[in-house]
Amino acid sequence: MASREESHVPLIGMPPSPIRVVFLTFYFEAWDALAGIHAEMLKSDLFDVKVISIPRRFRKDEPFHDEDLVSGFLDSAGVAHERFDFEDSFDGLAKLREFQPDYVFINYPWQRNYQPGYRVGNLAEFTKVCYVPYYSLGLVKEPLWDGIAPHIYTQRSHQLSSLIFTPDAETRDAYASTSRGNEHVHFTGSPKLDALIRRVLEEEPYWPLNNPGNRRLIWAPHHSFTSSWLNFGVFPKVFEEMLDFAKSNPELDIVLRPHPIMFGSLVSGGFIAEARLESWKQEWTSLPNATIDGDGDIAKLFSASDLLITDGISFLGEYPLATGKPAIYFENKDHWKWSKLGELAYASNIRVSNFEEFQIAFEGISANGLPDYSASIEKLRRAARPFPGLVASKIVEVVLNDFERQTPLVDKPLVTEVPWEQLPGAEAPWD
Repeated sequence: MASREESHVPLIGMPPSPIRVVFLTFYFEAWDALAGIHAEMLKSDLFDVKVISIPRRFRKDEPFHDEDLVSGFLDSAGVAHERFDFEDSFDGLAKLREFQPDYVFINYPWQRNYQPGYRVGNLAEFTKVCYVPYYSLGLVKEPLWDGIAPHIYTQRSHQLSSLIFTPDAETRDAYASTSRGNEHVHFTGSPKLDALIRRVLEEEPYWPLNNPGNRRLIWAPHHSFTSSWLNFGVFPKVFEEMLDFAKSNPELDIVLRPHPIMFGSLVSGGFIAEARLESWKQEWTSLPNATIDGDGDIAKLFSASDLLITDGISFLGEYPLATGKPAIYFENKDHWKWSKLGELAYASNIRVSNFEEFQIAFEGISANGLPDYSASIEKLRRAARPFPGLVASKIVEVVLNDFERQTPLVDKPLVTEVPWEQLPGAEAPWD
C-alpha cells in the first residue's frame, strides 16, 4: 500500500479505524467513473476499500445475470473484488451490512436494473450512498423542459444519495429546487473523462483487427430509436449501407462498438427482426476488415483509431476531448435538443445527416485529412473539464470532509417528491 505522502488524498487526522468504502458495480462499461476514486483511496491508509460485482439486467424480459462479465472485466483491469452472485440479492445485502461500510459508491442511477436487495432504498438504511454519474457529460435536454431533465436529478437514487458529484454546474444547480436542496451535491467535473484522457495519452493502443497498413474507423451507434427517449440512433437506417461500405473499402478497418443495449433494443422494439440482425452480424464479422467489439477498452480503441463515426451522445464529447480530433456525427434530425454543453460538443464534430453525406465527408478526409476543429474543441475543453486531472482527488476530499463532520444518513421522510421513475409516463418498475 502506498504511503499517504505518495497519495493525492488530503491529510486529515487519522480516524480510529479506516473509513470503510464499497464500490458496488455492475455497469463495468463505465468503471472509469469510479476507477480514479478507487485508485486514490487505495493509496491512502485512511480507507478500507472493497469492490463488489453484482448481476444486472437491461430488459424486462431477461433475468438478472452477467455478474461473470462484470467480474471478468474487473479481473482484466487488475481490480481486486468480491463477487456477489447470490440467487437472492438480500443475502448479498446482508453480507454487505456485515462489512458496515461508511460509504457505498455507485455509478448507475436506474434502479430497475439493480437486483432488489441492492437498490438505494435498502442501502440508505445503513450507509451513505455516493453517486457518480456513469456518463461524462450532460449533453442533452429533455423535451418540455428548459433546464436539466428531471431523470438526471429526481430519481430515487438521487433522492437518497448522501453525496452526489456532478460533471457540470447546471446539474448541481438543478438539485437546489428539490426538497433536500443541493448542499450534498458537488460540482467536480467527471472522473470518467479524466481517466479516459489519461489512458488515451499513456496506455498502449488496442485494435482487434490485424490488417497492417489499413486505416482504422470506429463505428459507435446509439441505442435510442424513438422520440419518446433521446431518438439519436440511426442504425436501422444505415446498417445495410454500412455493410456495403465495409465490403467496398477493404483498405479500411471498421470496429463496430455498439451501445451495450443496442442490439437488444433493436429486436425488442421491432426495428430489425432478430433473424435479420443475426445474419447481418454474421456477415459483418465474416469480413476481414470488420468486427464487433462490445467490451474492449474504449480509451485504447480511441488512441488506435484514425476516425470515429457515431450517432450517439457521450462519444460526441469524449472523442474530441480525448484525441483532439473531430468525429463524424451522423445526426438523426429528430433527436432531443442539446444542452449548452451539448451545443459545444456538437460544434466540435463533422456533421452529416444521411449516408451520402457521410461518404462525401469520408472521401474528403481520405483525400485531405481531418479538418481543423481545434478552436471548437478548446471551447468544449474549457467548459467540460473545470478541474482537469483533479476530479478523483476532489471527490475523495469531499468524502474525507463529510466523514470528519459525521453527517447523518439521509432522513427519508424529508424527501417529499415522488421519484421520477414513479411518475406517469416515466420508467415504470419491472418488478
